[in-house]
Amino acid sequence: MTTLHGYRGMLLDYAGDPSHNADAVRLEPDGLLLVSDGKVFARGSYSELAAAHPEAPVVDYRGQLIVPGFIDGHVHYPQTDMIAAYGEQLLAWLERYTFPAERRFRDPAHAAEVAEVFLSELVRHGTTTALVLCSVHPESVDALAGAALARNQRLILGKVWMDRNAPPDLCDTAESAYADSQRLIARWHERGRLRYAITPRFAPSSTPAQLEAAAALWREHPTTYLHTHLSENPAEIDWVLSLFPGRESYTDVYDHYGLLTAKSIFAHGVHLSGAEVARLAQARSTLAFCPTANLFLGSGLFRYPEIREAGVSVVLGTDVGAGTTFSLLGTLSAAYQVLQLQRYCLSPHHGLFLATLGGAAALGLDDVVGNFEVGKEADFVVLDFQSTPTLRRRLAAPADVDECLFALIMLGDDRAVRATYVAGSLAHALTPPAGQ
Repeated sequence: MTTLHGYRGMLLDYAGDPSHNADAVRLEPDGLLLVSDGKVFARGSYSELAAAHPEAPVVDYRGQLIVPGFIDGHVHYPQTDMIAAYGEQLLAWLERYTFPAERRFRDPAHAAEVAEVFLSELVRHGTTTALVLCSVHPESVDALAGAALARNQRLILGKVWMDRNAPPDLCDTAESAYADSQRLIARWHERGRLRYAITPRFAPSSTPAQLEAAAALWREHPTTYLHTHLSENPAEIDWVLSLFPGRESYTDVYDHYGLLTAKSIFAHGVHLSGAEVARLAQARSTLAFCPTANLFLGSGLFRYPEIREAGVSVVLGTDVGAGTTFSLLGTLSAAYQVLQLQRYCLSPHHGLFLATLGGAAALGLDDVVGNFEVGKEADFVVLDFQSTPTLRRRLAAPADVDECLFALIMLGDDRAVRATYVAGSLAHALTPPAGQ
């Protein structure tokens, strides 16, 4: 017998990209989301669905916004404790802060403790799906994957590969990285809601042999992902070209070694040439737009209008710990400001689309998450328009939904996340919801 649970509030999701089709915006001012066995059973107006299913107990979130769970397309779990580390740009920042922090993940107890904190921070900020870099240590993957499996959180995760230009005790080899990742794929890929990403850190930290091994492993396991960094910092780009003489560009390095695929996600892409953008589009690879990290490290401005026009898929990433918040609302706020500097206005609906269905599509997960289509996994977030004094005052006068949503994006933070549900189960709540 089907057991239904209902959630009443203002429902908002997207059937497609609202910047291409205004009808893609699906708003129910007084809506009801019905969930059964962790999946969406129905969505629609409260009056109609409540009458059709009077047996379903209803949690009352009237006056609040219910949206699909947020999707973080690039985040480092070993960097949880070094968020907001002062004063460096990318390469010096890695040496001064990142490598010492990641060294601690050889200890399974430390990895397990941070994994719990990291997963709690995700749901506290409304994130229900994330693409995550672990450390070079297989133990870091085991700790995070095991904790996520126990919580039923959807993650794509992978062990970092580094066989040069890193501290010796953080280096693996082409052979060990391949073997460790092979075992981790067998253990975790497609187990529960987990997926695996083969994760060379970035081109400077891998020899040609290691990049070739990563590509070979992906060809053996083409349902996995490839996840790395690309064109974040001008000094990084110069370094890459010096390490790989004969290659035309940073993107060409990955292309040469077989790492440009439809399952590849490249973080940043701040300083790409037009030819590189065109090649990424041709390969159907994805770029992760990480605005708070790009601003924090002084890396530059992601050229979203040009990249989008070229047909490259884009997912938002918090990039913690270079990123300064786990919040996709905060990330969208930074994205809006980055694009304002390029004379492009990111609409609130297009921004929320990128954080939900657009992100799911970029990661190839839009068949299971991203909106409230019947049968999809019931990951959703309840957002409170009255969560702070500033928001309450800003929205005290009558405002349309677009204005309310924009204010929430620009002014909201973790306090705006009233509740987060993972596969229909309550994973985080600021206060106990009425009716539950």
